Amino acid sequence: MNYPEKKVIQAFQLYTELAREGVADMEAVQQYKTDDDIGALLDIFSHEVDCVIISTSEQIFMVPETKLSTFHVSNDWIKRNYLRSSATNGDIYLLYFSTIVLFGRFYDTYQSQEPTRQFIRLDEWVHFIQERINQLKSYDEDELKGFEKEFSYNWSLIIEKWEDMDDIKETAKRQSGNTISRLSFIHTVKRFLVDQDLVQEIGNDEITLTEKAKTIIQRFFMEVEYNKGIFEFIYGFERVEENASH
Repeated sequence: MNYPEKKVIQAFQLYTELAREGVADMEAVQQYKTDDDIGALLDIFSHEVDCVIISTSEQIFMVPETKLSTFHVSNDWIKRNYLRSSATNGDIYLLYFSTIVLFGRFYDTYQSQEPTRQFIRLDEWVHFIQERINQLKSYDEDELKGFEKEFSYNWSLIIEKWEDMDDIKETAKRQSGNTISRLSFIHTVKRFLVDQDLVQEIGNDEITLTEKAKTIIQRFFMEVEYNKGIFEFIYGFERVEENASH
């Protein structure tokens, strides 16, 4: 399809802004949503770098769709900027797992359209992760290995990393320098999510989802095509139990 030169330039200017900043304002939202040519061109440009365009009512974002994207945040970058110098891939897996647990807790059912919670306290977040860890530990070794292949998550290592941060043993472990507290780790994950504009601090150790996060959750986490059923795996058992009790 041939596009007017003016529209190509406008779309590329918008793409350049998103590539540089990752986000653009209301004017860009209007361009993307109301001008079919600019919208189509921007989708094409973003697709070429393995990204997708998502928009809220006030902002537009370019989000990496695959690890192949040059805009994808690498594990090494997260380690350098947020985790300890001795951090391993296991710490990265636990960061991702903690994020999924947090996102899921804002929604009452798998594939629900809108969050049903306004905020979550950090100590609640720690408790929710412990619940999910306990569920993972209830599977036998063969089951867990099967789930690792299915979801491409190293569940055993996630369990190990979380248990190494056992607050009950914190005094003893700190002496050998082997761990940090779970709440301290959650503060680190929170800082990463705040910097990525996915959660917002509202005081009293409470956080809420941003519009960007809600849009990404709906676009990716709630779609089986992208999430491989990860929400359903982590939370599905609980809902089955709840339904069975009625």
